[in-house]
Amino acid sequence: MVSYILRIPRRLWLFLANLPMERKLIVVFVFLLSLPITYVSYLSSRSTYNSVLQSRTKSAGQMAGSASDTIDRYVADLKRNTALPLYNTDVQFYLEQQYADWDKNTSMSMFLSYLNHTKDEIIAVYLVDKYGSVFYDRAPGINELFPAERMNEWQTVTKGAGVAPVVQGRHRIRVNAGGHREVFSVLRTITSVSTLKPIGMLVFDIDISLFKGIADPVNTVTQGNTLIVDDQGQLMYGSLNTDAQSRVLQQHDIPLLLQNTDQPEGHFQIHLEGRDYLAVYTVSPKTGWTTMVTIPLERILTPVQKTRNTLILTTLAIVAFALVVATFISYALTKPLKSMVRLMKQVQHGNLDVWISPKYNDEIGMLGSHFNRMIIRVKDLLQEVSLTEKRKQKADMRALQNQINPHFIYNTLESIRMLAESSDDPRVARLTYLLGLQMRYGIVRSDEMVTIRHELDHVRNYLHLLQIRFPDKFSLNIEVPEEFLPLPVIKLVFQPIVENAVFHGLEAKEGPGTISITAWTEDGKIVFCVGMMVSAWTRAPCGC
Repeated sequence: MVSYILRIPRRLWLFLANLPMERKLIVVFVFLLSLPITYVSYLSSRSTYNSVLQSRTKSAGQMAGSASDTIDRYVADLKRNTALPLYNTDVQFYLEQQYADWDKNTSMSMFLSYLNHTKDEIIAVYLVDKYGSVFYDRAPGINELFPAERMNEWQTVTKGAGVAPVVQGRHRIRVNAGGHREVFSVLRTITSVSTLKPIGMLVFDIDISLFKGIADPVNTVTQGNTLIVDDQGQLMYGSLNTDAQSRVLQQHDIPLLLQNTDQPEGHFQIHLEGRDYLAVYTVSPKTGWTTMVTIPLERILTPVQKTRNTLILTTLAIVAFALVVATFISYALTKPLKSMVRLMKQVQHGNLDVWISPKYNDEIGMLGSHFNRMIIRVKDLLQEVSLTEKRKQKADMRALQNQINPHFIYNTLESIRMLAESSDDPRVARLTYLLGLQMRYGIVRSDEMVTIRHELDHVRNYLHLLQIRFPDKFSLNIEVPEEFLPLPVIKLVFQPIVENAVFHGLEAKEGPGTISITAWTEDGKIVFCVGMMVSAWTRAPCGC
């Protein structure tokens, strides 16, 4: 498996190497342009995605934090208002008064009216005295309230809190004949400033629409949904969008969202109901409520997708443009090469009347110029070969003609020899025979190689001729080792040297002389020496 994987790059390289030059250039141009551009486009798209996501996360976090602070300040104001009965002596007095007269009702109504008008979102304010009598003030549009139905609930909520204010989460109350309102409540047990014993209870009912005024700006900026969850994990407020999936998200997926809120603030991504969301949250350290903004990722990614599509289209346009340019450039670069290949094929078939006209002085132009020079040189060489061949033919004819005369002379000498033998003249016959051998040895072409043995035999025949002419004047002494005799040598190497020694050395001397031919090895080479010696035992220098 590993060897197969290692062979893949080699196969790809061989495939690329075997492509025509034009396609190679196109592949290289497109590869060098498309790969960096695609990589840069990917990095740009990724950077844009991260930048947009971080920006939206930061913006949503700031908006969620601001909304949480607003809610904290609002609840803190309500909690402070629940302490006002402690500082009103009339209220303190009437809370411990058992019966309700006109003064008590008037005083309680004025105090409750004042509390009711401290916040626009307050639906009703209730004041319960020590004996269970309930006094309340309601917002316009509400004609009837039913506090008796809620008394047990109030007592349960405030039972474990002591004198501290308590926030009751979102719940529904009955108003008028058959209407209902969604509210959350702030409750507090009122104690006597003198005895420090409980003497009553104060309750604020705040319309849940309070959170709409806080959440709507957040939703507008973040294009998401704002959720407010109390410390018990119950939904206090969720902005309702028209799409059904957002509504399902608010009603059924609150526990899944709260599982990821393990820090005072943060963000996370979650997949719910077939959609991906970015959730940014802030947990209030004062109330324990969680303010969370959930934004569908598709809304965040819409500009990123547009940017990505633009980058893709731009990349494709650049790659297409690069392909066109690469095709044009590769065609322009390879056209002279193709023309040169075509002309070379014509030269291969014997047509030398071709010529390249280089347009530019680049390497291809230089190659074309050298091609033209090569053609000129080939023509010159062919012409020289033709002239040489003609001269060779003429030389062969002359050599043939020159061979005719020696053959004729040789045949004539043979006739003379036969006549001499028939006339019983052996000396003339011997001389004629030796002369014929000499001529026969020279009839063969002079550039033919012979052996040392043949060359020495030719020298012996030459000396025999001289001995017939000059009896007892010359003798031949050959001392050449037997292993040297088969060696090749150029014809007529020794005979001219011997002839020179005879006519320019021994002939002018008195008395007989000896021609010696010796051979030996020296430094890995074979050395031949031709020397002469007269009767006075004077040895002349030899020719080697």
